[in-house]
Amino acid sequence: MPSPETRRSPTPKGNNTVEYFRQAIANVGSYGPIAPIAFILIYAVAVVAFVPGAPMTIAGGALFGVLRGALYAVTGAAIGSTVAFLLGRYVARRAIERRLARMPRVAAIDRAVCARGRRIVMLLRLSPLVPFNFLNYALGLTTISASDFLLASFGMIPGAFMYAYVGKLAGEAMALAGAARVPRDASYYAMLAVGMAATVAATALVARTAQRALRDV
Repeated sequence: MPSPETRRSPTPKGNNTVEYFRQAIANVGSYGPIAPIAFILIYAVAVVAFVPGAPMTIAGGALFGVLRGALYAVTGAAIGSTVAFLLGRYVARRAIERRLARMPRVAAIDRAVCARGRRIVMLLRLSPLVPFNFLNYALGLTTISASDFLLASFGMIPGAFMYAYVGKLAGEAMALAGAARVPRDASYYAMLAVGMAATVAATALVARTAQRALRDV
């Protein structure tokens, strides 16, 4: 009979990659003045490596606060997505085309992008119709220019603020749990919760509006 060590299935490679970037982001706070630059660079590389961005944006909110966390996350995502876009266009074109052949929804997006370019990509950023990381590579096969692709990155801002707000709340909750005394009164945390609810509602409204616009197209 095989031992427990023999029967144990190996950890999937993808999980190892996600864990690696999670640890890298967790250590950013110890980098001092260069922490923001380190966060942006790690985020950019993670986007190219197909690592989900939401957990990293949440971590950015906990580390830097809502405004700076969202700003750094959008900057890293814009850099990483542009690199992936260029790789899809000039390096991994055949592999992306084979993958697209099995994704009819993305093929429809391709036709829409060819017709309306920047507007469609902006709507796709506002409404997560297809996986963000793969979309970066797929859009490299379309006729949209790199400059229009980069400008459409502004569509990532609402979601970035929402996830950064989640991170800010999580950071405040951890600080509260670990503090000997409550540093702020209950009304402060109630205001944070109300702000979180408003942010989620606004982001959901924007996403729903974008999705309707995409259906109309």
